[in-house]
Amino acid sequence: MHMGGYYLLAGLIFLVSMYVSNRLKSKFKKYSKIQLKNGMSGKEIAEKMLSDNRITDVKVLSVKGQLTDHYNPVNKTVNLSEAVYAQRNAAAAAVAAHECGHALQHAKAYSWLRLRSQIVPAVGVSSKISNFVIMAGLILMYSGSALGSMLFLVGIVLFGVTTLFTFITLPVEYDASNRALAWLENKHMLTQEEHAGAKDALKWAARTYLVAALGSLATLLYFISMFMGRR
Repeated sequence: MHMGGYYLLAGLIFLVSMYVSNRLKSKFKKYSKIQLKNGMSGKEIAEKMLSDNRITDVKVLSVKGQLTDHYNPVNKTVNLSEAVYAQRNAAAAAVAAHECGHALQHAKAYSWLRLRSQIVPAVGVSSKISNFVIMAGLILMYSGSALGSMLFLVGIVLFGVTTLFTFITLPVEYDASNRALAWLENKHMLTQEEHAGAKDALKWAARTYLVAALGSLATLLYFISMFMGRR
């Protein structure tokens, strides 16, 4: 992949990422206006989904910020942003149920979640140092040092770990959404309009992970092509 081709691809992925991000924000804004007929808050939705699935050792907590919603498998907590925790709309229901989907994965030892959890420590290290190692390798390569190629290759492997993580994340996120939507439908938690809104919101949220994975893969392939071209 030539540099011009890479910049073109990177630019395209950036534009797609911006589009998906803006669509996600607009979707959540739209579905935040659809108030739930059942009157339940995100916290109550989450607690009922956990209870219905006989999960009694997971707490539902409120955390500061926007889009800070996550499930923590270490201390078994469903952490909902303040708006999702307190609000009673289709968007809040979708997010709350999605995060509980991760709790269900944990309880049932879902293989992709286990794999992702296992490589988190390696990703934490590689994401911090891969770019520095790659840059150092490139500088040494261009200065004629034999060490440069080896360092550049190490950097590529480290970046490859983070790329692998983005792809392992995809089935984890899609499965959590599927579990959430199945429960919301089976328990008749939402009206038809509310369910359609929740499904649409989660669909666009999943696409942000897909774009991130493709962007990371494109960058990895570019680094590999640079390394092969220099040999």
